[in-house]
Amino acid sequence: MDLDAITKYSALHAKPNGLVLQYGTAGFRTKAEHLDHVMFRMGLLAVLRSKQTKSTIGVMVTASHNPEEDNGVKLVDPLGEMLAPSWEEHATCLANAEEQDMPRVLMDISVKAAVNLQQDAFVVIGRDTRPSSEKLSQSVIDGVTVLEGQFHDYGLLTTPQLHYMVYCRNTSGQYGKATIEGYCQKLSKAFTELTKQAFCSGDEYRSLKVDCANGIGALKLREMEHYISQELSVQLLNDGTKGKLNHLCGADFVKSHQKPPQGMEMKPNERCCSFDGDADRIVYYYLDVDGHFHLIDGDKIATLISSFLKELLLEIGESLNIGVVQTAYANGSSTRYLEEVMKVPVYCTKTGVKHLHHKAQEFDIGVYFEANGHGTVLFSKAAEIRIKQLAKELEDKKRKAAKMLENVIDLFNQVADRQVISTTDAERQVVTPPGLQEAINDLVKKYKLSRAFVRPSGTEDIVRVYAEADSQENADSLAHAVSLAVFQLAGGVGEPPQPGF
Repeated sequence: MDLDAITKYSALHAKPNGLVLQYGTAGFRTKAEHLDHVMFRMGLLAVLRSKQTKSTIGVMVTASHNPEEDNGVKLVDPLGEMLAPSWEEHATCLANAEEQDMPRVLMDISVKAAVNLQQDAFVVIGRDTRPSSEKLSQSVIDGVTVLEGQFHDYGLLTTPQLHYMVYCRNTSGQYGKATIEGYCQKLSKAFTELTKQAFCSGDEYRSLKVDCANGIGALKLREMEHYISQELSVQLLNDGTKGKLNHLCGADFVKSHQKPPQGMEMKPNERCCSFDGDADRIVYYYLDVDGHFHLIDGDKIATLISSFLKELLLEIGESLNIGVVQTAYANGSSTRYLEEVMKVPVYCTKTGVKHLHHKAQEFDIGVYFEANGHGTVLFSKAAEIRIKQLAKELEDKKRKAAKMLENVIDLFNQVADRQVISTTDAERQVVTPPGLQEAINDLVKKYKLSRAFVRPSGTEDIVRVYAEADSQENADSLAHAVSLAVFQLAGGVGEPPQPGF
């Protein structure tokens, strides 16, 4: 390790005075102008992680659903998974090290993690469409090259695509080809095989309106289109040619506001969906014949899929172990439906895909989706062999699951310091500040079939407020009351929360 060269290059990516960041569920995220030094240092860290695992490591430059002015970075481990928790700590230490301490911190990480510095290293890099992403990607490359790591810059990618590339490279191509063409071929083949067996009500030729959040999803879905054109007609909206990234559009907007994104004109029973800025979230929605908006969020997607798989297993007499993993944000009606009607075990973890993914790996078939649209289905090898030939129609399940829609609301409060609030019990109970949980408990008692909780954001000084009740009116009222309690007891900023969105 050439410490002199590292010191020289690090000075070109100097850390702003007083800036302290933490690697969390979403990696690092903040305003783009504060991230140059972080990107350089994550290039360094990716090389060390690659040497330690003797594998390809991924670096994704994105801030997902955050505003266009933000950016971020996260590392991808050898099997396409989130960075190991112990290395999250290394990432935080390295990002916050003062310039004069950089060489020592790098050597400390190498010693603690037993990194063989003579081992070759390979890093793959992807980025979203934010104006700042290309320059920040170059800072990552600077970090990789100063430690003499090899790299491949894929340029513009969705986050799932980078995870795919990492997994392919570390399985010697057994999972697929580590190219955009390979990605499109693999997914389109699976989609085609599934749709051959799926019942389609109404028109035989499926169509889908896709809100691309003015992000990378538009570019990559266009590349995918000709692979699936025989099965699906796709209309791209918010494709980045006009609006700003994630502004009044995208999965997070639709989920939070319970309405279509800007620029989306909907007719009854049209199929519509929204990505987020890096296309790793998806939610579906439609208007019924009376013009009412219905959202198929992550909770309902998980319920549809797990119910479908459970019925398949019963039909063929298989005894595979299936489980659904949720967070405290999951709609209570979906939990009750799965546990009481479908008899599928449901487990709750802390917020963040890495926590859900870890728990889901304990089952033959693990299904997890956050309400915001992050999620997937995991199959053990035995389950994958058995389930491959059993894909059948899913459309009818969508109609059945529509009955379980329940009134929920998800808001946020601006606070001076989000760290004032701490939680326990998978983020469903407040520990500090004193009195806040008691206030929430008293408010919940006033409404039927209700619950509510609050959680500090992992990326901004806001506190998220979740509430559900027996009617939309009561859910709105409860959410507003809890928001006021947060404002009063947790250092709210600005004007007190007002009723409604």
